[in-house]
Amino acid sequence: MILVTGGAFQGKKAYAMETFSLKEDRFVDGESCSWEDIYKAEGIFHFHEYIRRSLEAGREIGKLAENLFLQNPEVVVVVNELGSGVVPVDDFDRNYRETVGRICCALADKARQVHRVVCGIGMVIKDG
Repeated sequence: MILVTGGAFQGKKAYAMETFSLKEDRFVDGESCSWEDIYKAEGIFHFHEYIRRSLEAGREIGKLAENLFLQNPEVVVVVNELGSGVVPVDDFDRNYRETVGRICCALADKARQVHRVVCGIGMVIKDG
């Protein structure tokens, strides 16, 4: 598993496609894919939106990172960093932000590589 993270609109998807030689049709969009698609895709972008949808639908996602790693260990996961800035007042938004952070920590722990992208430039922050 490879995790690519960074702020919104920083070029994470383009970086992942170029760095890992993936075609766009090999990615699924976490904002709209089926619940099962993430377990078959070579890449997932907007993974944070998959988590939002899961929370809104009341799905159990406590083991999402573990399940994704076990069922699709070669996937490239592209996700926005949500932990910076003002803490949301809304309970759901605060829980969503915390949940994304916790799942990404679990993904980073399992990933063989973690890349952080800023202004389209990637930096490997974990290798091995």
